Amino acid sequence: MFAIVEAAGWPIWLLIIASVIAVALIVERLMFLRNRNVAPDGLLDEVVQELKLRGVSESLLSRLSENSPLGGIFAAGLRNIKSSPEIMKDAIEEAGRSAAHDLERFLTTLGTIASISPLLGLFGTVVGMIEIFGAQTAVGNTPTVLAHGISVALYNTAFGLIVAVPSMIFYRHFRAKVDSLLIEMEQQAVKLVEIVHGARKG
Repeated sequence: MFAIVEAAGWPIWLLIIASVIAVALIVERLMFLRNRNVAPDGLLDEVVQELKLRGVSESLLSRLSENSPLGGIFAAGLRNIKSSPEIMKDAIEEAGRSAAHDLERFLTTLGTIASISPLLGLFGTVVGMIEIFGAQTAVGNTPTVLAHGISVALYNTAFGLIVAVPSMIFYRHFRAKVDSLLIEMEQQAVKLVEIVHGARKG
């Protein structure tokens, strides 16, 4: 591995740093963007049951806020349970925007890495070509210099694509996952408002 890095020249370090950041972001988002962490199954039923038995309490609101992003949205709505449905929905929408920001965290960085990695690979390619042409003498290039320049050019191009392709795949996957979770949380929140104000049976 070190031999490849050495053959690829110093531009490869930019791609190595980008790849390390991309892997860290992918692992973090895979752990965070799980349904049971964001919108647990059965949470709405549990909340409705709790409301029927004990009503809104500080312990319920605190437990919901710490439970998940969906729980935080429910808690924001239940804090305004005595207000009109419109006010309750406004509170839920505000909490939903905050939850959406949390779900989308780091995705811009991952998308940026996916976009710039081929450019960093191209930069390494250009550096390799400069080394080839810059080392020319009156009798041409020596095989060693020529081989090193070609190595720098090709390794950087290949590694740029290796970093970019998985980053773009996971970026698209996470974007779709976030959109799906947001729709699910919105539907659950609307159901809670309708149940609380009697427009829907639990």
